[in-house]
Amino acid sequence: MKKNVALTVSAQLVSFFVSAILNLILPKYISEMDYSSWQTLLLYLGYVPIFHFGFLDGLMLRYSQYDYQTLNKPLVQSQFRLFFGAEVIFALIVFALSFGVENETYRQLVRFISFGIITANLYAYASHLFQMTNRISKYVIFVMMMRLMLGVGIVVALICGANSFYDLCVVYFASCVLTILWGASQNKGLFWGTGKLADGTVAELKSNVSSGIMLLIANLSSLFFVGGAKMVVQWHYDPLLFGKVAFSFTLVNLFLTFVTAASVGIFPSLKRIDTADLPDFYVRIRRSMTPLLFVSLLLYFPGCYVLKLWLPNYVESLVYLGVLMPMIVYESRVTLLTNNYLKTYRKEQLMLVINLVSVAIAFVLFLASAFILDSLFILFACLLVVVIARSVISEIVVMRIINRRRYVSFGVELAFVALFYFAVVMFNG
Repeated sequence: MKKNVALTVSAQLVSFFVSAILNLILPKYISEMDYSSWQTLLLYLGYVPIFHFGFLDGLMLRYSQYDYQTLNKPLVQSQFRLFFGAEVIFALIVFALSFGVENETYRQLVRFISFGIITANLYAYASHLFQMTNRISKYVIFVMMMRLMLGVGIVVALICGANSFYDLCVVYFASCVLTILWGASQNKGLFWGTGKLADGTVAELKSNVSSGIMLLIANLSSLFFVGGAKMVVQWHYDPLLFGKVAFSFTLVNLFLTFVTAASVGIFPSLKRIDTADLPDFYVRIRRSMTPLLFVSLLLYFPGCYVLKLWLPNYVESLVYLGVLMPMIVYESRVTLLTNNYLKTYRKEQLMLVINLVSVAIAFVLFLASAFILDSLFILFACLLVVVIARSVISEIVVMRIINRRRYVSFGVELAFVALFYFAVVMFNG
């Protein structure tokens, strides 16, 4: 497990530097409107996994105990062909819908999203193959390749004077396609084929979808915490303000990329651990990660000082960032720990219920904050409260499953969050 986590975190270290460079350079050298359009595209591309209907999550849940050599490749490859055909159909439908959009910018956005349905889900398929067969070293190369090509491509484009939203999209999708081709070359027998479908393909595909659909909805609903808040801001406020809000969320996500990476390395390992050892692992992981998460909040203060000098047009974003920073602690806990344990114990239904109820409450609060109270700060405060509540409830559920109790830690952590806010408000960064 330590090896897998170290490998995936090292990959995300490269990803972090690329993302940091892009997110700090792009706002400096492209217009605020183009940056807003770019963030809008990334926002909605985050939801295109809905079009695989849980197939990829089902693969992870049902096949993670197999190594690459022992995997039934003809059966998986046959399922992929049906999956790929469905993605092409969905992409064509979305592309056709773009002709009904009057605004030129939004029309192009819908068309890019239609292409993203294919590229994002093919990329996710290759990524899942590496993860579920525990080939973490190849997964690391896969992630690094995508991020490096994207980072270098955008920097070269900016140097050459190509600094529009459309130029960024071309670089992004070209990087996706090239990375997918490499992923296919490393998963021979699991991508395209010309023979007939393997026996039982349709039944197995249905089993994977039925197993993964709840996990997909749970994951997307988790993503919708942040995405829903950004959507409401995009719907109600002007594009320039949305761009500044999106910038603050992007800075939070820079840190969360490490957490996602560690989560990728942990889940396949948990599936291979004796069930009797899982409770002790939970306590050890939680004990080691909590201090690191709270120390990470301190990065806000020197970060604000540097960003004010570098991006004076985005000073307003730093105010929003101060409100959002504690999300790092609680979102990390859910992504790294509770979700992995709920999946390991096959409690996807519980995970789904917790996330759906939380998202429903959050979205109502977001709409009320924006359209009735017209307050971004109240919207962000509602987001943080729901994120904390979901994290605590998820942990209580997991603790009951593994028969471990650490409820006192919740109060200690809330005290640290209160102390952080006191420092932010009283000392103004």
